[in-house]
Amino acid sequence: MIRTPLRPLARILRARETGENPDVIEADNLRARHEVLRDKARKRAEGRLLLLVMAFCAAFMTVGIRMAVLAGTEPEEPRASVAGKGIQAQRADIVDRNGHVLATNMVTHALYSHPRDMVDAPRAARELAKIFPEMDEEKLLKQFTSGSAFLWLKRTLSPEQVQAVHDIGEPGLLFGPREMRLYPNGKLAAHVLGGTRFGDEGVHSAEVIGVAGIEKTLDERLRDPALLDQPLQLSIDLSVQAAFAEVLHAGMKLLNAKGAAGILMDAKNGEIISMVSLPDFDPNNRPPLPVSGDPADSPLFNRAIQGVYELGSVMKAFPVAQSLELGLTNPNTMINTQGPMQLGRFRIRDFRNYGPALSVTDIMTKSSNIGTTRLIQQIGATRQQAFLKELGFLDVTGVEVSEAGRARPLVPKRWSDIHSATISYGHGLSASAIHLAAGYATLVNGGYAVQPTLLKREGPAPQMAQVISARTSDQMREILRQVVVRGSAKMAEVPGYLLGGKTGTADKQKPTGGYYKDKVMANFAGAFPMDDPRYVIIISLDEPVETSGTIARRTAGWTAVPVTGEVVRRIAPLLGLRPAEVEAPAPTAVTAVRN
Repeated sequence: MIRTPLRPLARILRARETGENPDVIEADNLRARHEVLRDKARKRAEGRLLLLVMAFCAAFMTVGIRMAVLAGTEPEEPRASVAGKGIQAQRADIVDRNGHVLATNMVTHALYSHPRDMVDAPRAARELAKIFPEMDEEKLLKQFTSGSAFLWLKRTLSPEQVQAVHDIGEPGLLFGPREMRLYPNGKLAAHVLGGTRFGDEGVHSAEVIGVAGIEKTLDERLRDPALLDQPLQLSIDLSVQAAFAEVLHAGMKLLNAKGAAGILMDAKNGEIISMVSLPDFDPNNRPPLPVSGDPADSPLFNRAIQGVYELGSVMKAFPVAQSLELGLTNPNTMINTQGPMQLGRFRIRDFRNYGPALSVTDIMTKSSNIGTTRLIQQIGATRQQAFLKELGFLDVTGVEVSEAGRARPLVPKRWSDIHSATISYGHGLSASAIHLAAGYATLVNGGYAVQPTLLKREGPAPQMAQVISARTSDQMREILRQVVVRGSAKMAEVPGYLLGGKTGTADKQKPTGGYYKDKVMANFAGAFPMDDPRYVIIISLDEPVETSGTIARRTAGWTAVPVTGEVVRRIAPLLGLRPAEVEAPAPTAVTAVRN
């Protein structure tokens, strides 16, 4: 930077020649320099002031625009916030296959207190104990006078309880908004839905998280904010579920059983239309988990999925189907049933003496243990094990309830000849009712393995592996139909609906080993209508006893079978099935007329 000198030599010399004072020249130059600096400072200040004015104008315009936007929108209630992470309280609805609500959220209130703000703590404790009998007045008063700043009193309140607490008039009693899970149908489909509880909670909201059933398995989907307005649709039919549960409950009580399970499943795509487990519970007031005794005695225990039992003679359908599929027999092949049959140190007997030989069809209709053992000896243990695995009997089912993962079938460690024989007629392998339903669906639907599901399928069913041929499936449908027409399941016959199936009565195992002599699991597994099977039905009764006669009868033919017939009679019209043509009875001399 070049600076102009304050005392230029040329001007100083001229000033001295003319007699002028050289200091005046310096003063004039200094004044001119200051004026230039002043002008630059003024311009810089004016620029800064202009920028500041523009910033203030922009800020006021932003505030004004925001106020105009707020003034032009609908008023909205502000939401209270809590410290820490946000709490996701909402949860999607669950509906049945027809859109009827099975589970939804309801707005309610929680009750809490600020003891330091209480005016009359003794009166508050006394009045709360009157409203809520489960609360203890002395305990409440002790909590209110303990010096605590905050106390939870009750997580959910009914509208009547909110009003009653409000009428106390105590400023230290406060309400917090809540969303609670509501099951409007009470016990209906309780084991399918499972239940919920509160998770993380604050004063103004609380998480609702699944603890069992489909609520737990699909918890993330039900809590996904992007899917809250899309209900989860199940395959369950609420009307069928109600009728099924009513009949099964009546049958359980009539037959003095300690428990029961029932499944109705679409034979072609595996959709579970109804699943009942008794005794049941109300998920609105879910009981605590048992801490002692047999877990199966708890109403929380899902007998249809968690209950893993030896299934009895319903398993005979599988060696018969495999024998037909391998071409070892046909429905009319005669099999040696002379008994008792010696297998190593074990003797295998039939319920009664059926003579020296039975056809394959009659092995099923008369339920011959010896007959199915003869068939499995031809098949071999290795092929038997592989066949049962294809049918799903050696793995968990994958049904969308949390309990399904713990229901792994119990199989022998070593698949010996005697194990192979006993498994062929229903002992030595323990599985659940849902395993049985999937297996029977494969037998009657053309031979395709199905994956049971509680979710309504959209579009065609996924591609399934073919386990047996369509020809074998046709033969099995006819054989199972004969069991109802002239075999051990005659009392299940419902005119017009062509039910077919197999009975099974298995001695119940003791927890310490061995079997009870007077306790059984009675089962029926079947399908209808047998000309084109659409549904598989499973009925299981735990320790039933039919006492209408002079002797106690426990076999499935006297217990599970009549219950099955009544269930089909009730639910078939609800499923939209029209009865097939039934031959009219022969006319009699008396004609009934109605005026």
